Amino acid sequence: MRHFLTLKDYTKEEILEILELGVEIKKEVKAKNFVPRLANQTLAMIFEKSSTRTRVSFEVGMYQLGGHALFLSNRDIHLGRGEPVKDTARVISSMCDMVMIRTYEQSKLEEFSRYSKVPVINGLSDSYHPVQLLADYMTMMECGKDKNPIVAYVGDGNNMTHSWLMLASKLGFELRVATPKGYECDPAIIADAMEFAKQSGAKISISNDPKEAVKGATVVTTDTWISMGQEEEKAQRLRAFEGYIVDEALMALAEKGAIFLHCLPAYRGVEVSESVLEGEQSLIFEEAENRLHAQKGLMVWLDKHR
Repeated sequence: MRHFLTLKDYTKEEILEILELGVEIKKEVKAKNFVPRLANQTLAMIFEKSSTRTRVSFEVGMYQLGGHALFLSNRDIHLGRGEPVKDTARVISSMCDMVMIRTYEQSKLEEFSRYSKVPVINGLSDSYHPVQLLADYMTMMECGKDKNPIVAYVGDGNNMTHSWLMLASKLGFELRVATPKGYECDPAIIADAMEFAKQSGAKISISNDPKEAVKGATVVTTDTWISMGQEEEKAQRLRAFEGYIVDEALMALAEKGAIFLHCLPAYRGVEVSESVLEGEQSLIFEEAENRLHAQKGLMVWLDKHR
């Protein structure tokens, strides 16, 4: 049985297999052909952090696959709040076929998975957001930007950046990360990515220069500078990230025809300009829809590998 807690645990072949399955399922859905690959199965969705895209994509995805999704907020269950995580894991996994958790600590996901009888999916943690990267790369595949890509990530060294590091180091493409001083990625995660890159041939660079990162890039991506739980740091972060907004001037440094990605929610005029977000290079809504299809591919793949 496999869990999906971080891309670190997956090979290039496995990641591409999941994505190809997602592409196949997407084509079926667009043709109104809904194949009940997970008929009568139940997905428990545990949310300690709220989300628009994560809830809708997993719930709709499970329904389209012939199963049922059960929404559980931190007000509905006792996960780590009066009841040990390992007890909650054993109870829920005895009643459901799969579990998706959106939480804060990666360690909580890891503990839950150790005691779970069914596959556990990371819907987001403070360390990683692997399901988003499946959608991002599927979007790149659909527009041909998966062919020798040069990806520039500009912004906070957060869970999205960590996940880009894992994806690039596993698939073997070039990734340039630019973060402000004091907001760099976790050194341990960078070290892991560099080790994987030796095997895959990935070219990874880390700097504090957004212009250098974006120059000649085929994909430009960013994320919010103020994530959930960081609201008190807003003023400090806005000062620190000055010059990191992805606007028309920064996008002009990228390769002609480069695309822009953002996991959303996006704060217009902060980490990205309105003109870039709504411009022809932006594929953010195609990317958002692909959360649905990529995650269906993931759930079907995990079901096959029990």
